[in-house]
Amino acid sequence: MKHSVQTWLLAAGLLAAPLAQAQKKAAPAAATPAAASATAPAFPYPMQQKQLANGMNVVTVPFDSPGLASVFLVVRAGSRDEVEPGHTGFAHFFEHVMFRGTEKYSKEQYDQVLKSVGASANANTSLDRTVYHMTGNATMLEKMLEVEADRFQHLKYAEHDFKAEAGAVKGEYTKNSASLYTQLNEKVADAAFDKHTYEHTTMGFFKDVVDMPNQYQYSLQFFDRFYRPEYTTLLVVGDVKPEQVNQLADKYFSMWKRGSYQPAITQEPEQTAPRYVHIQNANFPPLVSLSYRGPAFNDQSKDLPALDILTTMLFSDNSPLYQKLVVKEQKVRFVGGSPNYTRDPYLTSIRASVVKAADMAYVKDEITKALEDLKTTPVDAKRLADTKSALKYSFLMGLDSPDQIANGLAEFIWLTGNPQSLNNFYALYDQVTPADIQAAAKKYFVPEHLTVGTIGPNATGGVQ
Repeated sequence: MKHSVQTWLLAAGLLAAPLAQAQKKAAPAAATPAAASATAPAFPYPMQQKQLANGMNVVTVPFDSPGLASVFLVVRAGSRDEVEPGHTGFAHFFEHVMFRGTEKYSKEQYDQVLKSVGASANANTSLDRTVYHMTGNATMLEKMLEVEADRFQHLKYAEHDFKAEAGAVKGEYTKNSASLYTQLNEKVADAAFDKHTYEHTTMGFFKDVVDMPNQYQYSLQFFDRFYRPEYTTLLVVGDVKPEQVNQLADKYFSMWKRGSYQPAITQEPEQTAPRYVHIQNANFPPLVSLSYRGPAFNDQSKDLPALDILTTMLFSDNSPLYQKLVVKEQKVRFVGGSPNYTRDPYLTSIRASVVKAADMAYVKDEITKALEDLKTTPVDAKRLADTKSALKYSFLMGLDSPDQIANGLAEFIWLTGNPQSLNNFYALYDQVTPADIQAAAKKYFVPEHLTVGTIGPNATGGVQ
C-alpha cells in the first residue's frame, strides 16, 4: 500500500515512544536553559533555513550521500486540527487523496515521474501532522520538487475519486480495528479527553469515517484550509546545496498563496478522578495500560526530558521493577512506557502484558508503587548519567541516511515549526538532575490524572 497511517501504537499495540532521546555534551547540573545553548548541538550536520515571503519554511541539510536526496513536506495539520463535530479522519484522508493527481500530472503520470527519477514516495499521519516524503536521485531534485509543488497547490479529484478513497479509509479503519490493541488505544483516548481533539485517534471516530463519502465539499474546504504555505515546511536532506534548494523552492513554491485559517483548539480541563476502560476477551493475553496526563512539548522545559529518562530507567531490563515482574516472578511478559511528544498536553503511557489475569491488579499496584517511590527516593547519579549516555548514542546512531535524518528533524518541525528546536531540547537533557526526576514524578504521576485500560477475560478489568 502506498500510504500508511501513523497510529502511535507499539508493535504490541499501545501508545508508542517518541524518537530516541539524546544529548551531545555534558553540561554542569546547575546549568540553565540559556547556558545549555552554549554546549555542542545534538544535531551533528549543518542546517540552513529560509522562509519564503508566503510563510513557507525551507530547510536544507547537506549530507554525504552521493547521488541521493530525501524530500520531506511536513504539514502541521493532523487529527488535532479536526475541530468540527462529524468531521474526524480528514487529515488521514488527505494522506491518501494527495496521490490522486492534478491536471498537469495525473496519478499515473506522477507514478511515472517517480520511476524516472528512481524515487519512492510515501506519507503518514498522526495527531499533530501529516508528512509526505520521497527519496531519489539528487540530480533530479528539480523534478521531485516540481511534482510535489504541483500537487500541494493544484490537487484535483472528482467526487467519484473522493468516494473511492473514502472507502479505502473505511477499509483501513476496519482492518486496524480488528486489533484489540487498537480498540484499547481508541477507548483510552476517548476516556482520557472530554474537550480536546486528542479525544479521537488519527483514524477518527468510526461514525465519521462511515459518513465520509458524503463529505466531498468539506474535503475541499479542509484542503483549502491546511494545505497552505504557512502550515508547510520543505525539508531536503542529502547530496544538495542550500543555494540550489532555495532557488528551486522559490521557483516552484513562491506563488503558493498564504491562507488565513486557524483552528480553535479547546484545551482539556483538569482531570479530577481516575478513569477506567476495559475490553473483555478470554482468548487474548491480559494487558494493563496506565496513561497519565503529560506535558505538551516545550524545548525550554526539563519536564519531558526528565520523564523520558525516568521511564527509560524504570523499565530497562536491569531495573528493579523489570527484574521483579518479568525475570523473578514471571508475572509479566513485558513492561514499558514513555511520554509522548505532542503540541498540546497528551499522555505518558505505561503498559504491561500480564501472564495470568488474576495478577492484573497486582501488576498495576507494583507499577504505581515504583512511580510513588520515584517521588521520594532520588535516582542513582551514575544510573542517571549512564541513561543519558545511552539515549545520546541511540539518537546519534540513527542519523545515518538522508531519510532518517529528515525523519528526525521532521518531528521538531511539526512540534514547533523550527528544526533548531531539536538542539534546544536535547541540551536540556544534560541539565536533568535526580531532583528533576523527583519533581517530574510528583507533577505527572498523579492518581487523579490516570486513565487505566485493560484487556482480560472478566466483565471488568478488576484493577480499580
